Amino acid sequence: MRTPLRAALAGVVATLVLFSAADLIARAFGPPSAPLLALGQTIIPLAPAGLIKPVIDLLGHNDKLFLILTTGLGALVLGGLIGRLAFRRLRMATVLLSAAGLVPVLVILIRAESSVVDIIPTLIGLALGLLVFRLLIAAGAGQPTLRSGQPTLRSGQADGGRTESGQSPATPSRRRFFVITGVIGAAGAAAVAAGQTVASLTLDAGAAVAKLVLPKPATTAPPIPASAHPEVKGLAPFVTDPKDFYRIDTALAPPVVDPQEWSMRIHGMVESEVTLTMDDLLDLPLDEHHITLTCVSNPVGGDLVGNATWLGFPVRELLQRAKPHEDADMVLSHSIDGFTASTPIEALSDDRNALLAVGMNGSPLPPEHGFPARLVVPGLYGFVSATKWVTELEVTRFDEKTAYWTDRGWDAKAPILVASRIEVPKPLGKVPAGDITVAGTAWAQRSGVKRVDVKLDDGGWTSADLAEAVNIDTWRQWRADFSNVGTGSHTLTVRAIDQDGNVQTPERREAIPNSATGHHHIQFRVE
Repeated sequence: MRTPLRAALAGVVATLVLFSAADLIARAFGPPSAPLLALGQTIIPLAPAGLIKPVIDLLGHNDKLFLILTTGLGALVLGGLIGRLAFRRLRMATVLLSAAGLVPVLVILIRAESSVVDIIPTLIGLALGLLVFRLLIAAGAGQPTLRSGQPTLRSGQADGGRTESGQSPATPSRRRFFVITGVIGAAGAAAVAAGQTVASLTLDAGAAVAKLVLPKPATTAPPIPASAHPEVKGLAPFVTDPKDFYRIDTALAPPVVDPQEWSMRIHGMVESEVTLTMDDLLDLPLDEHHITLTCVSNPVGGDLVGNATWLGFPVRELLQRAKPHEDADMVLSHSIDGFTASTPIEALSDDRNALLAVGMNGSPLPPEHGFPARLVVPGLYGFVSATKWVTELEVTRFDEKTAYWTDRGWDAKAPILVASRIEVPKPLGKVPAGDITVAGTAWAQRSGVKRVDVKLDDGGWTSADLAEAVNIDTWRQWRADFSNVGTGSHTLTVRAIDQDGNVQTPERREAIPNSATGHHHIQFRVE
């Protein structure tokens, strides 16, 4: 017989079939057609600003996977609630399940990067989900059929509803229902694992990248001297591998952009609009520079900072072609996924190495880092300067336009503050007694690091040995040695001072509106 539990399970499994089938079929259409990605991408702009920073702190690079999982879980819960309604009102439950399945269809249709054909996977998934729902409801309501000659209860016999064989009439129906439900549910989970969402979150969209051949730079970045990186085990490499470079953006899956179809338009408060294709960009004399990028969400001592060698064309020369109006003070950069960033126009037109970048560490940009083109602007946090998958530079004013994060209460200009972190030893790490070496990294883009001080326990500040500086826009690594450190627990603290004399503040504050501050300190144990 049909029960509320079986009806709810039918709704859960039907919802799983809807999303898993659609997700699997979406492999043939691309990320815009995957309903879970579309729903998750729609949720991101609606998230309260106060929730974003704690989620990033807690989950780091797993924040996107967490969003997808919670979106999927929410859909399954809703499917279960609708399914439970089918216990008494099957027709209404079917209508509600159909309506819920059409929500991702509408979400896909309203997204700028989607086309009408992108709704096909979801429509197919919805049809299969409804079919499975009705089949499971029917299976849950079925009754066992007695074979000819099977003993039945005699008139007046009271045996708790059982036959003389001791078997409940509901047992075969219940067993059949749960077997069917389990098989379909397992198939749905396997389809999700093989589908577009998991692939988009875990694999590079590398096919388009492989087509792009970068020219040799017209201006090559100076070689990085060996003395820029102290030989201390556990210290981060001076140049960050792209797979280890932090990724914080609003795209659940990196957009797949054909470089031959990419273009960027400079417009707004300009005398002449400029449109640049990828062929145009690659024909220009490209510059190569070592630049450190920093995320405003980086906690004190965190890893949302990375250093790379970027290849691109100076943005100031592109702006010179467009001839901005004298009263323009901001450039609003647009990403293909709808993200915007507000960059002070002076940061893009002064002598700093602000680039429209196409390369990272000698190769084309990876999809997750902005392929085929992105902005790289030294001295500003990424949320106002480092737009990935960039398609527009709109010259405007701060009092006329706002950007994605400034609409959520973040600073509009966001200059990077002097900061430092300890990398050796690790927090709560164990080191042998005696002489110990500590090491880490500091950064103060546009000024450069002048000094790094470290403090052991309650002792005074000790100047660390600084590695050779590469330029003012890259981080600088450091090490310090302490003699005869006794056994037990110890605390290590670090601070940096930039070339302008600004000392890293000990005051602790949260990232909103313009970066977390405070001294990084760790505890470790000497044994």
